[in-house]
Formats: sequence, structure tokens, C-alpha cells
Amino acid sequence: MAITLSRTDYDELWQTTNPLPLSLNAQGYGELQQVVPQRLGRGYIHQIQLREINLCLFNYQLHDDLCVAATSQPGRFTSSELGFNLSGNRSGKCTGDNFIEWGTCNEPDDCLWITYANDPVLKVDLHLDSVDGLTRLVTDALDELPEGIRPCIEAREGGWFSEINAITPAMRSALEQILYCPFQGKTKQIYLESKCLELIALKLAQLKESELPVKTPVSLNPDDVDRIYAAQKILEENPENPPSLMELARQVSLNDYKLKVGFKAVFGTTVFGYLHRHRMETARELLNSRRLNVKEVAQSVGYANQSRFAVAFRKRFGVNPKAYLLGRQSG
Repeated sequence: MAITLSRTDYDELWQTTNPLPLSLNAQGYGELQQVVPQRLGRGYIHQIQLREINLCLFNYQLHDDLCVAATSQPGRFTSSELGFNLSGNRSGKCTGDNFIEWGTCNEPDDCLWITYANDPVLKVDLHLDSVDGLTRLVTDALDELPEGIRPCIEAREGGWFSEINAITPAMRSALEQILYCPFQGKTKQIYLESKCLELIALKLAQLKESELPVKTPVSLNPDDVDRIYAAQKILEENPENPPSLMELARQVSLNDYKLKVGFKAVFGTTVFGYLHRHRMETARELLNSRRLNVKEVAQSVGYANQSRFAVAFRKRFGVNPKAYLLGRQSG
């Protein structure tokens, strides 16, 4: 079942549940944790106001899918946001996505924001306080961006740029440091500001790389592609005891070099990057089924060490497998 609310009703529901506003100290720093309305789900959104940046940490799960409709009179939509979805499917961004939305555009008449209830939402958003904020923070870096992107970010009005890409390991490390910040007071403020700037730098670097010409180190004929898909099938059928790269290449009658570069060309990741992703997705499906406990799931996807499995699962989905399983059981 899905719940549909107008944007006005949605905002009023949050305001009724969380009547206190964000208050700032003399240095412009403040924190506010808003709980999710009981009608919608459980969890919270934690706002932290830093210099130039409003940092929002989302950690919640909905009871039902939620559709939020825009107003009946759509207008100009302005955004200065970078977001990182560690877990959850919200507003068209899925687990593992990062995005940037920058500038001003016309809001469509049928605009809907959809958040799905099947996965817990764990995400980090950076909202810059003004349209000039990113320009002031990274003026020296703008010249390095691709020509198609730079004018949209520099434009004061009328420009619009949006892009979705994958969260990189470096981004994930910074995100986890934000979510599990060990400091308090002024030290916390400085630490979080530095991590936000690190995420902005990593995103700009990703934008710069996204338009670099793709190098094709080896050509693939149709027979090669068929053999690479055969290798994919072997990996998926043996997640608990996969063959080595050399053995996999032998089984599909390719040399190991062509298998490595061809696999990345076809699937966008390395052989064992794909295997890891498949293991984690399989583990999540097994936890969703509630038939196995965490130890049994770990063994099913090839982890003899439960602690190592827990670390890998949390890096992939932003939540420990035990907490994920308990959330499924109580949902």
C-alpha cells in the first residue's frame, strides 16, 4: 500500500510532529533532530548547520511507500544540493547513488517525490546556503570541470545541472566518518565541515572524470562477450566458493587479461567487484526472506568470518546485517 500526500500536508505533518525550529548559536552553528511522524514510519532526520552548509543526516524507514505531490501551481525550483544514498530508494535515487542538483529550473506539473518502504533510508545531504556557496568554496576548482558543467554551476539564475553517479569508496569513508563522528562541541563542527568539503571535492573530481574519454584497451567480439556472460553465470552460481581469476578464465576459454578488461567493459566493474556486489545483494535477499540468521546468511554467501561479513554488508548498505534483520522482523 502507498500513501499519497500533497506537499502542503506532508510539511504540516512534519511541523506538527517537530514544532521546534533549528536554533543557532552566536557562531551560526546549530543542531536539530526531527523524528519521523508515527503515521509515516520510524527514525529521524538530523540537521546540522555549519558555515555555508546545512548538513542533513537521514536515518529512517517508512511503514508504506510514500508519494509526495508538488503543489497544484508549480513554479521555479531552486536547488544547491549534493546527496549520498547509502541505503534506500528515495526521489529516484537508489542505494549506492550520489547526486548533485544545482541551479534553477521549472518544476513539472506532475512532480512526485516517491520514497519506498522496502529499504531503510540512510543518506547524507549537503545543502549549500546560497547559490553562490559552491562557487565561493571551490572557485579554483571550477576551471578544471568539463565545459558543459562549469556554466551551470557558475550561473546565478537560469542554469540547471543534475547528475547521478555511484558512491566511491573514498566517499563512503567520509560518509561513515560523518555518521559516526566521535567529537563534540567546536571540534565536531570543524571535523564535520572538513568532511563536507572532502565530499564536495570528491564529487567535483568525479564530475571531472565523468567526461574523460573512455579507453578501450582490448576489442571484444560477440564470442568474447558470450564467454564473459558465461563467467558471470559461474560467479553467481558459486558465491560461496568462487574460482580464482585464472581458473575462471580457463573455464570460459579466455586469457585472464581479456577476461579482466572485458568483464569491466561489459559490467562496469571488476570480476571480483561484481562477485562482491552479487554476494551482498544475495545476502540482503536472504535476510529479507527471514529464513536464516546472520551467521547462516554469511556462510551462504561465502563468509566464514561473521565479523568480516558484517563489515562488508555495512559498507554496502549502511547498516549492520543484524540491525537490518531486526528491522525486517519488526516491520
